[in-house]
Amino acid sequence: MMTDSKRRSGWKIASALLGGVLALSACSGGGEEKDAAAGTSKTSQAQIDEAAAKEVSKARIAISPKNGTTNASINNAAKVTVTDGTLSEVTMTTADGTAVAGTLAADGKSWKPDAQLERSTTYKISATAKDADGLEAHENASFTTVSPANSFIGNFTPEDGSTVGVGMPVSINFNKAITDRKAVQSKITVTSSSGQEVVGHWFNSQRLDFRPEQYWAEGSTVTMKLELDGVEGADGVYGVQQKTVTFKIGRNQVSTVDAASKIMTVTQDGKTIKTIPISAGSSENPTYNGQMVISEKFKETRMNGATVGFTDDDGKGEYDIKDVPHAMRLSTSGTFIHGNYWGPDSVFGSANTSHGCVGLNDVKGAGDAKQPAAWFYNSSIIGDVVIVKNSKDTTIKPDNGLNGWNMDWAQWKAGSAV
Repeated sequence: MMTDSKRRSGWKIASALLGGVLALSACSGGGEEKDAAAGTSKTSQAQIDEAAAKEVSKARIAISPKNGTTNASINNAAKVTVTDGTLSEVTMTTADGTAVAGTLAADGKSWKPDAQLERSTTYKISATAKDADGLEAHENASFTTVSPANSFIGNFTPEDGSTVGVGMPVSINFNKAITDRKAVQSKITVTSSSGQEVVGHWFNSQRLDFRPEQYWAEGSTVTMKLELDGVEGADGVYGVQQKTVTFKIGRNQVSTVDAASKIMTVTQDGKTIKTIPISAGSSENPTYNGQMVISEKFKETRMNGATVGFTDDDGKGEYDIKDVPHAMRLSTSGTFIHGNYWGPDSVFGSANTSHGCVGLNDVKGAGDAKQPAAWFYNSSIIGDVVIVKNSKDTTIKPDNGLNGWNMDWAQWKAGSAV
């Protein structure tokens, strides 16, 4: 005879065994088996999956860049697309919640931001789409755009939409050293409506100029395309620019300064339109020889000798003229062609007296349009050529200003990376 304690123990064992049998019955068996307690048909896993699938949208959303991307492009990276459905809502914000405007395509298949993104910024995109049955799909992603430290830009001249002289090269100065010159140059194209061959030349790791063999054809249109977005110019440093620049070539004006005769001859389209007496660099400070391009124009500007190495024993500039009239830059090192009101009229055409610049007779204040310097200033545009000959100095270096014309065509082409 069992005691109460043994009886209770036996019931516990039986209950456990029974529970195991019931649990085993509930988790096994075919779809057509009957539940012993309920007497109903059981549902197969395939049927469950099929039913669940009917509740999932067929729309498939793709967001680029991929979630977690760093160094993303600020131009083309951000985009949302969908297949087997249409986008119903897309929001893009910065990390602090600032909304980014964007446009949904008319067919509802894609979305992109309206403007260039900011560098070093984290963006979040949330997208919703619906399939033909109205079922919604959702997708989210976050990415960070390339930082200034990991990107480069090229500052270029001339400006988009400008009209320039026949000597104006396309000059690009990169803000970081470029080690993969071929990769960068291959994504920059410069063409002319004249059909002239245009070739790039690297002066150093940060400067790339483009020009044809001869001066640009007057009246032509030059187009530069920068497709540098995402181009790796140096290890871990990517381009961010994507733009097209066009500029017009004006009339063909070339002025020749003869330092020996002290006369400048101005021609347009090969015909002489004016001769002007000048005063070039003295024998102690002669003017560079060579082909020089006007790169800047100032109705009045200050010229201090200390900025270009002309100092006295006290370290002060040998000259400091605060209002030089009608000044036009010919070199980076400080060569100008400009008006001169402080010298006597008698020096122009008879004596070379400057520190290396080319001086033309003028008045203080640049207010007399009849003065030779005023006429030349008003008749000149950025990109016009000024040639100096018969000076006692050397020929100007091709990279001293926009003066690559002082390099022959074979040398120029040798500096191309493509």
